[in-house]
Amino acid sequence: MDISLNWLRQCLAPATDASQARDLLEARFADPAQLADRLTAIGLEVEGMRTWTSLPGGLEGLVVGKVLSAEPHPNADRLQCTRVDVGAASEEPLPIVCGAPNVAAGQHVVVALVGSTLHPTGGEAFDIKKAKIRGERSMGMICAEDEIGTGQSHDGIIVLEGSPAPGTPAAELFGVETDTILEIGLTPNRADAHHHLGVARDLVAAINAHADSDAERVRLVLPESARPEAMQSGELFAGTGEPYPVQVAKPEACTRYMGVLLEGVSVGPSPDWLVRRLDAIGVKAINNVVDTTNYILHHWGQPLHAFDADKIRGGEIRVDTWPEGTPFVSLEGTERKLKATDLCINDAEGPMCIAGVYGGLNSGVSAGTTRIFLESARFDPLWIRRTSSAHGLRTDAAAHFEKGTDPNLPPLALAHAVALLEELAGARVASGLSDAYPKPVEPARVRLGWKALDRLIGETLPRRQVHRILDALGMETAAEDAEGLDLLVPTDKTDVTREADLIEEVLRIYGMDRIAAPAFLRSNMDFGGATAMERLREKAAAYLVGAGCTEIFTNPIVGGKAVDAVLEDAARAAGGAPNGSNDSSGSGSKGSGKEGHRVALANSLNAHLDTLRPELLFGGLEVLAYNQKRQRGDQRLFEFGRRFEALPEGSEKPFAEGERLALWLSGRAEPESWRSGRAELDHHDVKRLALGLMARFGLRADKVVYLNNAEEARQAGLPWFAYGEIHFMGGEKGLTFGRLTGHTEKAYDLQEPAFYADVDWGLVLRQSQQQPLRFKPVPRVPTVRRDLALVLPKATRYAEVEQLVRQQAGSLLRHLDLFAVYEGDRLEAGQKSYGLALYLQDPEATLTDKRIDKIMGKVIRRCETELAAVIRR
Repeated sequence: MDISLNWLRQCLAPATDASQARDLLEARFADPAQLADRLTAIGLEVEGMRTWTSLPGGLEGLVVGKVLSAEPHPNADRLQCTRVDVGAASEEPLPIVCGAPNVAAGQHVVVALVGSTLHPTGGEAFDIKKAKIRGERSMGMICAEDEIGTGQSHDGIIVLEGSPAPGTPAAELFGVETDTILEIGLTPNRADAHHHLGVARDLVAAINAHADSDAERVRLVLPESARPEAMQSGELFAGTGEPYPVQVAKPEACTRYMGVLLEGVSVGPSPDWLVRRLDAIGVKAINNVVDTTNYILHHWGQPLHAFDADKIRGGEIRVDTWPEGTPFVSLEGTERKLKATDLCINDAEGPMCIAGVYGGLNSGVSAGTTRIFLESARFDPLWIRRTSSAHGLRTDAAAHFEKGTDPNLPPLALAHAVALLEELAGARVASGLSDAYPKPVEPARVRLGWKALDRLIGETLPRRQVHRILDALGMETAAEDAEGLDLLVPTDKTDVTREADLIEEVLRIYGMDRIAAPAFLRSNMDFGGATAMERLREKAAAYLVGAGCTEIFTNPIVGGKAVDAVLEDAARAAGGAPNGSNDSSGSGSKGSGKEGHRVALANSLNAHLDTLRPELLFGGLEVLAYNQKRQRGDQRLFEFGRRFEALPEGSEKPFAEGERLALWLSGRAEPESWRSGRAELDHHDVKRLALGLMARFGLRADKVVYLNNAEEARQAGLPWFAYGEIHFMGGEKGLTFGRLTGHTEKAYDLQEPAFYADVDWGLVLRQSQQQPLRFKPVPRVPTVRRDLALVLPKATRYAEVEQLVRQQAGSLLRHLDLFAVYEGDRLEAGQKSYGLALYLQDPEATLTDKRIDKIMGKVIRRCETELAAVIRR
């Protein structure tokens, strides 16, 4: 979740009008890092910060200049040599060569100083450097508006009106806004803080709970149009006509549905302040109506939807579901089949949008819209989460609704939105308020006992302090006695339902860092011994690691399309459709997968992850491809895990699962060096590794089936093999291995041949003991290889070369190989040649060519001076 610091600042005000109070509040926002620490301490973990400017680059390094003189360039007809006063930015006037036809002495202009970076409109950024243009020195650039990103014109330089002082930052003249964006890792239970006002409310509580004076206290700023008192008194849109007709047929799915009809709407661009607010948090401005709904979403946490009222057929709205398979055309023009559990907002003829998730094609606001029906509702989180997952539609609105929104928030957000539309779009309220709220939600009453508070926190907090914290969080005290409090929990705090939740709220605002650690800790620590299964796995892992393998852990949920791409060869051989393919009817999406080989998820949260893996093969292929694209082609990987296979119709269970151990090999057979043997892996490498593993557990094949080609592999139910072997042990298929087909490699975009082995780990478990395992993860950043060919005196020992290279390459050198040695008639007498491969890696960041070249330059220079080496280029 992105939170704008400028936006957050507007949500707070001093509790008093004293200047000291205003200064204290401004000081709290002066250091974003300190504010981020405070938010993190109260449970809103700030995972990162970034700077945003309303213009790219923020016009940094650009100042006002006054042109003192402008003379024709002696060597160019269309250029002029100017002298420009830039105030304190330079002790002397700057010589600048300018090609604009309108430059003249006496003008006040925008000057880009040497070292600044320009971000032109629609172009790539470039740096301003010292230059000589046709023999004349130029120490900067006088800018046109398209060159600094403030407009499109390139007819001439910007001539500033008035007489701004030379040296004045251009950012001040053009009103450039700078903001700090806080990236908050919001936990799913904190729906009440999924917006700027929610974060501000927590910040108010954290400040006021520890404030020692009125000057230190702050208050939350709410718009005048959304005062809670007005909501309670029924003033909202009173006396403006009959409410727009609304019916809610599924009150269990729609807790509350509100709306109002607006007329005289003029759709157009939003004002700069609104565009900037949205742009700062990564939301693209569209028009004043849509931007207003997006602003309300991120300000209040209440999704709104604006319907074109003239497109509502029948002049009424009905909130209801439709029969399974009903077609619905979404906003981008895609036709979708509705499920019977998809709640929709409908007119008299059909669905206009999927409630709380996605808009329909013909219901949205367009440039010609003049009448809108503005919706503000509260939908049940379960219904929204189910629909959003089933259709793979992850929208901002759905993200808020599925966490649980406040059922008493819609009128406040709606009132604010209407006020903004009146101001920004000329809207007029044309109806009374429609408000379907059959079962109003009241604040929950939760008991907080003093003994429980002290016991769970670990020390006795001052009762006055606890009261202040609860008051700051909006927890109204309904009753109090010597044992504790009865509190009314605000309806936006959906995660506070019991005493322990209240104690957590108190503790996070009070500060966990203020709780003293006890002098003694008592704990029963019984680690126990490793289980037999763990010991067996450790035994296998130790063998594989010793053979140069790395253990991986992959997601058991994989992409169905990629699985189908591999399985379709087998289907073609059988003359049918791909096993487990997803047809448009969704027959394979019920979770049973009975029509195919694979088991599809009923409600996938990710359109690309929708299937339980039928083989461990698929996750490992993704790892191979990922690493190959990052220059890590030599890979020997293994993984313990489960595979899932659909069972025939009528089986006791819809699918079966089994423990497997998988191996993947790709790349060279041996590390590259001067005495390398075979360059590439072959079938015998994977065979030696797999059979050696089985031998560790005393398992031998009593039957071997050889798969001589891809056709035989398909017939055996292994369509991913081009050739391979099946080893039966005790009558069971215990091991399969072989070379993957080109079709399989292509499906995962592998750049090198790959070999795969699958071990029935369940069979091994039945016959052997078990041990724990260890693994070493693949480095996060890739290594970079640079080769170096040296011609040296024959007497030079390789140890000398290695020591020198390692010393000069420093800590970034991860590995050094001698891959070639040559002594022959191509070299002069008394000489030899070494070929070295340097593997460089910075564990914190990808190495740039500049850094690599600097390291290699040091190595080469020392080799030339100390070893009398000649570099072969």
